[in-house]
Amino acid sequence: MTRAQALRTGAYLVLVALAVGWLQVAPAPAVQIGPRRTVVTINPKMGVHTRLTDEVEEWKIQRTLEMVREMGAPWDVEYFPWGYLEPQRGHYDWAHADTVVNHAVAQGLTVIGRIDFVPEWARPAGTTFRYLDEAHFADMGDFVYAFVSHFRSRVPYIVIWNEPNLSMEWGQRPVDPAAYVRLLRICYQRAKEADPAVQVVAAGLAPTTEPPGSEWGMDDLAYLQRMYDAGAKGAFDAMAIHAYGWTFAPDDPPSPDTVNFARAELTHEVMVRNGDGDKPCLITEGGWNDHPRWTRAVKPAQRIAYTIRAYEKAFQEWDWCKAVALWAFRFPWPQKTYQDYFAFVAVDFTPRPIYLEVQRYARGEAPSLEGGAP
Repeated sequence: MTRAQALRTGAYLVLVALAVGWLQVAPAPAVQIGPRRTVVTINPKMGVHTRLTDEVEEWKIQRTLEMVREMGAPWDVEYFPWGYLEPQRGHYDWAHADTVVNHAVAQGLTVIGRIDFVPEWARPAGTTFRYLDEAHFADMGDFVYAFVSHFRSRVPYIVIWNEPNLSMEWGQRPVDPAAYVRLLRICYQRAKEADPAVQVVAAGLAPTTEPPGSEWGMDDLAYLQRMYDAGAKGAFDAMAIHAYGWTFAPDDPPSPDTVNFARAELTHEVMVRNGDGDKPCLITEGGWNDHPRWTRAVKPAQRIAYTIRAYEKAFQEWDWCKAVALWAFRFPWPQKTYQDYFAFVAVDFTPRPIYLEVQRYARGEAPSLEGGAP
């Protein structure tokens, strides 16, 4: 070995030793699930949509859900992809989902589980994970049965699919309200067989004013009416709603040609017209974005004010609305898009001003001048 080779080898070994030493002195924080906590809040309808599906480290899962409780939000929507949990037909992997649910329950949160994402074995080759043909509806029903059985009482609400009124979310196919109702009926029956107390929630529809015949999707209000026309009334216990405010204030009035937060009222009106007004609604996505350059964003102070008012509006005025879970509490890693500006908490758990002001509201405290809330 030459002197140069020896030096290079020595330097490499030093770097390896340093790396090993760093790993030894900086282990991941120990995680223990303690006794069940209670969410303290003046508004029991407050909630968030977490994004822990791809969070690997347990301490980060725990800290995320602790911060949800500490903010004063009792409701938590989480995504449970079918394809992750049943990668091979009949073989289930509940480990990560159990971790998320157990920590959520320990923090005193009510979990709303969204179920979709088709595994490869249940769809044709070359299709997306949003593609589910009717031949495999029963397979999803079997998964729902297994999921509800496994998480009995720990996940009391399950949402079947996501935004089926968009062609992208329906496997890049023309949307089909009647087909979705057939899927919903199968999943409803199987869920009730597993646990009669579980609440089956119809998918949140993408709020959109797409015209008839659009290749991209269908107006959410028209789609919901088509669902009722296809016999949806007896196939769900509650309705999920996606209520994004974009640049509009939460008190701006609803209109069929406008997408704003109050459009949720029009969804409920469709339910009332179809004799379903007694069923609760759950806002499972929604909110505002404060990206400095996105055309649909608002100023940070506006976002704080609008968010608090939205929570308050649902609590004080919408008796038909059971929960308002806004998107999105925290991402596991930077999205490097406008999506980052939906977050309440940064990737490194630094609370954004909106988190601190919502927390003050939930505690019944006056807003801080720094936060910019009214």
